[in-house]
Amino acid sequence: MAAKKRNNKKPPQRFWQILGPGLITGASDDDPSGIGTYSQVGAQFGYGMTWVMLATYPLMSAIQEISARIGRVTGQGLAGNMRRHHSATLLRVLMFSLLVANIVNLGADLGAMGDAVKLLIGGPRFAYVVAFGALCVGLEIFMQYRRYCYYLKWTAVVLFAYVATALSIHIPWGEVLLRTVVPDFQFNAKYLVAIVAVMGTTISPYLFFWQSSQEAEDERVDPKAKPLRMAPQQGPSEIRRIRIDTYIGMFFSNAIGWFIIITVAGTLNAHGITDIDSSSQAAEALRPLAGPLAFTLFAAGIIGTGLLAIPVLAGSAAYAVAEALQWPVGLARLPLEAKAFYATIAVATLLGVAFNLFHFDPIKALFWSAVVNGVVAVPVMAVTMVMARQKKVMGDFTLGWTLTIWGWIATIAMTAVVIGMAATWNVS
Repeated sequence: MAAKKRNNKKPPQRFWQILGPGLITGASDDDPSGIGTYSQVGAQFGYGMTWVMLATYPLMSAIQEISARIGRVTGQGLAGNMRRHHSATLLRVLMFSLLVANIVNLGADLGAMGDAVKLLIGGPRFAYVVAFGALCVGLEIFMQYRRYCYYLKWTAVVLFAYVATALSIHIPWGEVLLRTVVPDFQFNAKYLVAIVAVMGTTISPYLFFWQSSQEAEDERVDPKAKPLRMAPQQGPSEIRRIRIDTYIGMFFSNAIGWFIIITVAGTLNAHGITDIDSSSQAAEALRPLAGPLAFTLFAAGIIGTGLLAIPVLAGSAAYAVAEALQWPVGLARLPLEAKAFYATIAVATLLGVAFNLFHFDPIKALFWSAVVNGVVAVPVMAVTMVMARQKKVMGDFTLGWTLTIWGWIATIAMTAVVIGMAATWNVS
């Protein structure tokens, strides 16, 4: 009987073990800045842009799977492979741009977390910003790698707060489902800017670098694993694991974004509130309209997802910079073994904290972050697609045609987003 019980537990345990870099990457995509973007979209357009979350799902899934494959096949992240196979000048430009975008994101996310705590319990906002920054850096530097990844996976559960928030208010589900599968296009500049913002939030360069580097890191810390180029017999099971992990993680990411949009649309937009500046302002506006439970869940979600996103933003910047400059790299290393790598994490987070000393406009911060992310994403995605099809990089694991087509569709879509940004520059 005891043996039977143990067997019943094995499938869920195996499934949880499969989830890793893809789930963490997807969950970190719903960071406080992303929540702010989804809230703005829901407030401005109601349910009219829920379709974007469905449309971006296959695109972000494809490019994230490709990034993950490169990391697992080669044993190096995207930056390391770009350094080996492409122009050093291009790599430096991309790394600098990624670093700037991540620091802006870090500042906006830390600020949103400070605002959320202040809404819940009062007190000094900047003190909370400093505390969150110090906590995230401390855990990332000093916590054992596997334990840290374990906690990051469980932190993703906090995003279900947004499902609970949507279920706690009245939502016309029939209309929502219709708008999700039948786009309600509006041919005006504001609508295009909103699409740009959502695309820039869901398909971001820091996600490519993080998942690729995490796959390489997981391979390095597992004594039985080797880069797939060196151990092709491990390929079928590892590619299958990457695909399951990535597609579940990206589905989770977009589903949460979808719930945030409909929550704000069903409350703020339904009551004529169409102009908000941040995720914390959306949470505050929910209190009189949807009650204290919805407000508390929404605000708590901002804090929880920030605790997941801050390490990913700082970590992806550190992985990219360290791999590009050939520094010792990896969260599995002790601090003294990778001093420059960990220093990059600390400095990036510190600059994010310092960003909150200035009275920045949250809307402009989000916009500029989306601009830089969008501009950087296009060449990064193009180079990634080229590398993934090259035998000198991928060996016997070059991309098949299905994933190649979806990857290039995603790249073309992001190119169109950048063109849209330029076309609506004055409007924004």
